[in-house]
Amino acid sequence: MFNKVYLLIAGAMVAAPALAQTNAPAAAPAASASTAVKAGATVYDAQGGVVGTIASTDGTNAVVDTGSVKAAIALSSFGSSPKGPTLGMTKAELEAAAGQQAQTSSEDFKAKLVPGAPVYGSAGTELGTIKAVDSQFVTLTTPKGDARLPITGFGPGTKGVTIGLTAEQLAAAMSGAPKP
Repeated sequence: MFNKVYLLIAGAMVAAPALAQTNAPAAAPAASASTAVKAGATVYDAQGGVVGTIASTDGTNAVVDTGSVKAAIALSSFGSSPKGPTLGMTKAELEAAAGQQAQTSSEDFKAKLVPGAPVYGSAGTELGTIKAVDSQFVTLTTPKGDARLPITGFGPGTKGVTIGLTAEQLAAAMSGAPKP
């Protein structure tokens, strides 16, 4: 199972040796690192070790899949080598950075699960406020009463704490009726 972690790593460029200038005719320009960063390409570290493969790119970031984590990395962080795109970190370093980012994100989100915090549904509508939180459940106060929901159903959203239900689905669940 992959840990899906999206991590922006800037400034991870690989140092390249300085090249002396000569009066030789100019060679054709080399492909930039960003043009070599394509889905399916193998990514190497500075010593030539395999870091992972490019799962996707959106023109700004590339998602590197190490086999254990997936991390979004700015295209400007890639260097190039004769083997292909390179990063200034090893596979183990990238996985450690991604793990640290995931831990920090999780802690930041859990800090938002506090009594009085508004909770939004999947459609962006405010569903209620948090009444209480324990290690497994969040009690949500809604206009229709309190609902005790698994903490795993809550996540960060564009407006704040969000659950994957609409107001109608939550109301139906609270009444015991089938979800619309």
